[in-house]
Amino acid sequence: MNLTKKITVLALIGSLFYSDSFAQISSFKDSLLGQVNTITTAVPFLLIGPDSRAGGMGDYGVATSPDPNSTHWNASKLAFAEKNAGFSISYTPWLRALVNDINLAYLSGYKKIGDDQAIAGSLRYFSLGNIDFTNENAEKTGSFNPNEWAIDVAYSRKLAENFSGGLSLRYIYSNLTGGIAIQNNTIQTRPGTSIAADLSGYYRTDVEVSGKDAKLAFGLNISNIGSKISYTDTKSKDFIPTNFRLGGNLEVALDDYNTISFGVDINKLLVPTPPVYLKTSTGQDSLDQDGVKIIEYGKDPTNISPATALFTSWTDAPAGWREEMKEFIWCTGVEYWYDKQFAIRGGYFHEAATKGNRQYFTVGAGLRYNVFGLDFAYLIPTDQRNPLENTLRFTLVFNFEGLKAEADEQSAE
Repeated sequence: MNLTKKITVLALIGSLFYSDSFAQISSFKDSLLGQVNTITTAVPFLLIGPDSRAGGMGDYGVATSPDPNSTHWNASKLAFAEKNAGFSISYTPWLRALVNDINLAYLSGYKKIGDDQAIAGSLRYFSLGNIDFTNENAEKTGSFNPNEWAIDVAYSRKLAENFSGGLSLRYIYSNLTGGIAIQNNTIQTRPGTSIAADLSGYYRTDVEVSGKDAKLAFGLNISNIGSKISYTDTKSKDFIPTNFRLGGNLEVALDDYNTISFGVDINKLLVPTPPVYLKTSTGQDSLDQDGVKIIEYGKDPTNISPATALFTSWTDAPAGWREEMKEFIWCTGVEYWYDKQFAIRGGYFHEAATKGNRQYFTVGAGLRYNVFGLDFAYLIPTDQRNPLENTLRFTLVFNFEGLKAEADEQSAE
């Protein structure tokens, strides 16, 4: 056989082998798309929408109009706040269908500094109820109330006529064990702590829609950029939920009394996706000579830093880009205001079935008075059970300018 024929035959055999291997890999990756591969992190309470306004709109809020709760959704919005100061208190029962002592409380406020700057702060407290510790004989040895909290400070400034930037700093504290020892009292636990930051931007401009005045806005917030967290003195550490949030909002003034706004947010966790480990013929994890599980698809998350994960998390899904796309969460919402005093809201939240399967509709309402306002939210799950189902959430908003105006009216009388 001459050289040309040999090359032709080898190329044909190689192409057949490659095609067969590629088909097997593609088939395997397609099967991965149907498997549950949820991304988990420590302190997930940081991702819970704390206020009822956004809660009534499918947890959509990165580009909505500024309010006292903007510190969570996008602190840079506060540079565009119309009022000089604001404060809010939110309360969210958690797993109310099962227990009555788990809840999330949130305090948030801001103060404008001139026309183009604002400072803000917030405190988030998550109580996980009371638990009893027992020994090997099921005898009670003590009780503990696990809790987690985070305190924020934020700064927002207009960088141009229609654009602002924001920076938030956050201290995170998570005490889940009360210092008990685990693994036959060989490992002592402790509260986990972390420092994190949010970087955000907000763009808003006046437009015209069908001859009506409108405001078009876009927002971006990369939240919880910070160190890993650990509950023991071992080397084992967990990622905190660094999150990418991008969205847009259109607010249209229908007339002097009626206003409607709607928009969408997309979210993605910027932490490693769990890999797929190689299995033996009996279904057990395959181990290398050091006893470490062998990765078949995906990337090893143990040696990835939080800074590196900001970039690698966009391309590390074991099943490739099709699985990567499933990691995006979509939130959409609508808000109608009458005379800036009464609001009706609705929204939808969608997460892929293999990435957590949180899918639900939300409804909400709001009332505004001179001094304070009330917001309510209610969640309706469409698939699996949700910790917030059959739960009414509420937020109390204070308007300091309204309080001052009321005091001025009384003094004038």
